Amino acid sequence: MTINTSKARQTTNVDPTISVNPVFVRPGEATEFDKFVMPEQPSLPETAYQIVHDEAILDGNSRLNLATFVSTWMDDEAKKLYAEAADKNMIDKDEYPATAAIEDRCWRMLADLWHVPDTSDTIGTSTIGSSEACMLGGLALKRLWQQKRKAEGKSTEKPNLIMSAAVQVVWEKFCNYWDIEPRYVPVTPEHMVLDGFELEKYVDENTIGVVAILGQTFTGAYEPVEAIAAKLDEIQANTGLDVKIHVDGASGAMVAPFCQPDLKWDFQIDRVNSISTSGHKYGLVYPGVGWVIWRNTAVLPESMIFHVSYLGGDMPTLALNFSRPGAQVLLQYYQFLRLGREGYRAVQQNSIDVATYLSSEIAKMGPFELVSKGDTIPVFAWVLKDGYTDTWSLYDLADRLRMKGWLVPAYPMADDMSDVVLQRIVVKVGLSRDLASALLSDIKGEVAFLESLQSPLPREASSGSHFHH
Repeated sequence: MTINTSKARQTTNVDPTISVNPVFVRPGEATEFDKFVMPEQPSLPETAYQIVHDEAILDGNSRLNLATFVSTWMDDEAKKLYAEAADKNMIDKDEYPATAAIEDRCWRMLADLWHVPDTSDTIGTSTIGSSEACMLGGLALKRLWQQKRKAEGKSTEKPNLIMSAAVQVVWEKFCNYWDIEPRYVPVTPEHMVLDGFELEKYVDENTIGVVAILGQTFTGAYEPVEAIAAKLDEIQANTGLDVKIHVDGASGAMVAPFCQPDLKWDFQIDRVNSISTSGHKYGLVYPGVGWVIWRNTAVLPESMIFHVSYLGGDMPTLALNFSRPGAQVLLQYYQFLRLGREGYRAVQQNSIDVATYLSSEIAKMGPFELVSKGDTIPVFAWVLKDGYTDTWSLYDLADRLRMKGWLVPAYPMADDMSDVVLQRIVVKVGLSRDLASALLSDIKGEVAFLESLQSPLPREASSGSHFHH
């Protein structure tokens, strides 16, 4: 694809040049650069660094970003390890055999954590993130369905995948990229998550599987995998259709084993074929790394494993990406060793405690009503009480908090409840109780300001532009 540079300059609506403070350059160096054309001459590393550094600081403080699930803090030893391993390519297992062995250990640790039936008969891989892991889990379901249909002499056209209307956008992408019909089960005030209700209306012979979310991005709530599986058992008894589950555990798969150990959601449930998670969310690693594990080797089609000759060796690869960073895999192993099960429990429980502290205090404020409390994954959301005010909205509160440095997004609920606007906080390891108290103070202050308004604040045409899942 060719991009017209002059058009790009016009549409960005910004100065097309970068001016450099003369203090940062030496005689003979350029003090002005075109933003859209590579410079003709080199610059000193100090000059290039200062330019990038000064632009990047406009991003704000990532520790105050309460919209993202992604890790924004690691300790100094982790940062040192990251710098030492920044040049490692995960795919090159011949050149970096120790990193390859560590990747294998990591996914096997997760398989054990998630109660895989036979640790000697399972398979998994690291990925760039949980989105790639979801793609692989979904693709395996499609291939298994295709194999079964071909063996029965039946059509493999029109596969469908069942999921909540409140899934993360990766599943919409998956269905689009792999020509699968998405069957969205509506969210309603009575059924805010996929819980098996009326699931029989969506399942047919072309259903490749059901996605269950352990930690919905809109509210943080868990979908009850055990209840979904029970409903699928009932459907199989009535129709003979044997439909499997992929658990999208982007967040919850790294919280539930430690903080809700009695919850049945993983490979203890026979219908769960695969589980994905995000190492760079509650796996507590900087982006980007994800993981996907299959119940056994039989449920991962051999056609998804590629054997390639690379730098003199045979490289079996199971991923959509080829070359990708190895450093984050080492960081994941570091966290597993550094924290262990008890350490992960302590860290995640502390985040849950901070989340429930925040949610309980916000619930006491007159304008708000909680949608979730943050007692599953440490994520919670609230709405304005119905009919409370017509002079301000949660979008206004989000804008006011942004002025203080806090990113606390407001956004509409999933399609079937798009008239409901939520505000959400994601608590991660970097948000201490003290910072949470400072946030509460700012929320109270901004609410007081908004309450004093005599008329609505001017708004852009589309408030929904504030935040996208």
